Amino acid sequence: MTAIPRVQGAHLVGSINQPTATDTFRIVAENLGADLARIPDGEVGERFHWMLFQGQVFDMTPGLARLPIEPIMHAGFDLRPLALDSSVAPAELVIGELGYAQAASDSYAAFLALRADGVIAEGTRFQVCLPSALAPMTTYIANVDRSSVYPAYEAALKREVAAIASVIPADDLAIQIDMATEFAYIEGTSLGGGPLDPWFAIDTSRDAIIAGCVRLAASIGSAVPADVELGFHLCYGDVGEKHFVEPTDSEALVAVANGLTAEVTRPINWMHLPVPVDRDDAAYFAPLAELNLAATTTLFLGLVHHEDGIAGATARIDAAREVLAAAGVDEFGIGTECGFGRGPAERTAGLLTLHADILKAV
Repeated sequence: MTAIPRVQGAHLVGSINQPTATDTFRIVAENLGADLARIPDGEVGERFHWMLFQGQVFDMTPGLARLPIEPIMHAGFDLRPLALDSSVAPAELVIGELGYAQAASDSYAAFLALRADGVIAEGTRFQVCLPSALAPMTTYIANVDRSSVYPAYEAALKREVAAIASVIPADDLAIQIDMATEFAYIEGTSLGGGPLDPWFAIDTSRDAIIAGCVRLAASIGSAVPADVELGFHLCYGDVGEKHFVEPTDSEALVAVANGLTAEVTRPINWMHLPVPVDRDDAAYFAPLAELNLAATTTLFLGLVHHEDGIAGATARIDAAREVLAAAGVDEFGIGTECGFGRGPAERTAGLLTLHADILKAV
């Protein structure tokens, strides 16, 4: 008889609604620290709205210019697309610093101070969350120029990875690649700018789009040094605490997770998959039977929801366990389906302790 998987440990996706990295580290350590292997800085400051601040990076890039249309404002950011302006050949386009390495360096200093004071437990890693290159490209670059501009942004993101790894010791560092925009392409969903053109896929079939998404993300993940922990957060978005489309089941998530496992050229330490709040049925979890993660990869299911607490999470855990046993998974952890930085700050402590309470209950 296949053993029922154990439920052990929690994972924080990234965003946490606190004013500073120090505030984030403190509230996390006090309410969930014993169950975490790594702690993010909460994506504070200009990263509050995930990667929308990358528009200013594109604005400072010679060779790119905003389309001459009225500003498209969202959360204080102008989402007007940029296009190549013919002043720089696409092959010579150079995108400068993205801001992630500087933010990581600043937050790591706060992390070290709190660990020295005993607030953060020894052995806990500092987690840096990065968007896939496809996300800011899709948000800010005109569709006709995405394939031409992408190599420059991918190169810039890899330089950020190298810069982060150069200032944070490998045994203290964990890097997560966030894949949300990918699932808009996979599901054929518009993100507000019209239909998405999967320029990176060999054709427009679902399998080809999944393969293209995996190829792009695997290139970034493979650039993370082998002695640094690496994880992937697969996501259906979190605008207004709501997915851009609700997944029918976990089939696409499993396909992407298995693709990354096959294509990333270094170990993957964790994989995080979301579970919608209204899904505790066998149909949603059934595709997990085909999950083929490496033995070195810890699975985290984003099944913690503040709306239904311990009871809801337990129902989703029970639905997942039998299927995961069939896939040979002997242990998995829990988390929320996405970051909770856009939720109210006063909910943070209770949501963190909810993770701990769920782990105790199961």
